[in-house]
Amino acid sequence: MPGIVVVGAQWGDEGKGKATDQLGDRVDYTVRYSGGNNAGHTLVVNGEKYALHLLPSGILNDSVPVIGNGVVVDLDVLFEEIDGLNARGVDTSKLIISANAHVITEYHKVMDKVTERFLGNRRIGTTGRGIGPAYSDKINRLGIRMQDLFDESILRQKVEAALEQKNHLLVKVYNRRAIDADQVTDVLLGHAERVRPMVADVTRVLNDALDRDEVVLFEGAQAHHLDVDHGTYPYVTSSNPIAAGACTGSGVGPMRINRVIGIAKAYTTRVGEGPFPTELLDADGDKLRADGAEFGTTTGRNRRCGWFDALVVEAAVTANAFTDIFLTKLDILTGWEKIPVCVAYDINGERVETLPPSQTDFHHARPIYEYLDGWTEDISGARTFADLPKNTQAYVRRLEELVRCRISGIGVGPSREQSVVINDLL
Repeated sequence: MPGIVVVGAQWGDEGKGKATDQLGDRVDYTVRYSGGNNAGHTLVVNGEKYALHLLPSGILNDSVPVIGNGVVVDLDVLFEEIDGLNARGVDTSKLIISANAHVITEYHKVMDKVTERFLGNRRIGTTGRGIGPAYSDKINRLGIRMQDLFDESILRQKVEAALEQKNHLLVKVYNRRAIDADQVTDVLLGHAERVRPMVADVTRVLNDALDRDEVVLFEGAQAHHLDVDHGTYPYVTSSNPIAAGACTGSGVGPMRINRVIGIAKAYTTRVGEGPFPTELLDADGDKLRADGAEFGTTTGRNRRCGWFDALVVEAAVTANAFTDIFLTKLDILTGWEKIPVCVAYDINGERVETLPPSQTDFHHARPIYEYLDGWTEDISGARTFADLPKNTQAYVRRLEELVRCRISGIGVGPSREQSVVINDLL
């Protein structure tokens, strides 16, 4: 039975939560497999808005929500999120967290902020939530895992080892106060009993579920072009949100993945630093931002806005082997007489029709646009492709041609039911 991966095809904030929520009622497990609370999903269910930062979107339906080993977890944020949902009547009791998931500590957040400030004009644009330092400790084998919270002796040793170098940096390089290892350890131990019932062998749980012919949906944070290996490095996140990351971030083998759904916004947005060829620094960009409410779910930062870049999405289609695309926020483009779509780049006078492998070339890329006819009709009530105006249909079909992948669903509004279904995603 299906293992389904949902991946952002641009720079994040594409509306992955809406797409996974559409599938959720027919899914048995919903798995967050990468990232931390530097990302978020905004969902509107029965007229109520929910902002999720660590929890998978399946927490809002009957599927079992799972946080995989590829996620780094800030327990303060996790419990705050759980308490907030419980107060609104959402059942969070089925949550499962991998024993191998790494924990974000206070020193990770401190290091994130001071190093970003130290970089000055070379800053990456991190959220300051400790995500990168936590992943750095993981790779350096200095990380704290969920299972460590249940062995006080091991936990203290690991915290002391992690702080031995960091305190030297804080005091001697950054002129900051040293962090007390005992204080950090005591805070972590204070979370142990509450989180203990949630911690499990996620690899075993998910593989057993697939053996029982149950449907497992994997959702990553961020998106393809923020992947640490395949994104616009160094302006990326610290993990692997691409489809392949679902395997390493959960312990499920690649042969168990049956479908990969790419989520692409009908235009393009980006948060933080880094190249963005179709970015609009004018009234059109301001209009997209205002009409699309383009403000970060987690950070509240203004998102940079631009037209749809077919080269960016096509590169994600290729690397993730998308079987389908879910196109979101198409309704935001209503009212434009002409809608530009980037179909190639001008790089030093040469026309380039695929994403350049050189970051230098990408920095110098200038968009070459094709102008498609817009529409003025309200499409928020459309539920089938035939309900859409002819020009809207033509826009969708042209995007399919350019990115070389079928568009199987379309978001035409923020609510759960505001979707056009072309092909079933299950």
